[in-house]
Amino acid sequence: MNSQLKPHIWVVVISYYSMFYIANAVLLELGYKTSDKIVHKVTNEALIVLIMDKIKKGLLEEYENLRADALEIASIKSDEIISFYELELDKRSRFQYNMTESNQEQKANTSLTRAKQFMLEMKKLLPQFKK
Repeated sequence: MNSQLKPHIWVVVISYYSMFYIANAVLLELGYKTSDKIVHKVTNEALIVLIMDKIKKGLLEEYENLRADALEIASIKSDEIISFYELELDKRSRFQYNMTESNQEQKANTSLTRAKQFMLEMKKLLPQFKK
């Protein structure tokens, strides 16, 4: 046997047994104890029958929470993007007629950033830019 493979096999063994024992801990928590006979196969089958739907349900709940968060963020972001136009409309007027030289560079950089974000989002609404 190749002595270089030994560390790798132990990684596999340790990984598997950590999964095996945590799976059995979960099953025990649910009131199920696997027997001594073909315990590894029984654990596998029990995971499929008893645990898979619980995991699926949890993942779907997480997805729904993330989806709700994403929708909220998208709503806030879209409001912000649209507000950029009005903010820049007002700023252009102030910049052109009533602003001191010292504030102009900072305000210009903000304008450039907003314009880039606004253009990016607007392009998504145009058929020629959709992919």
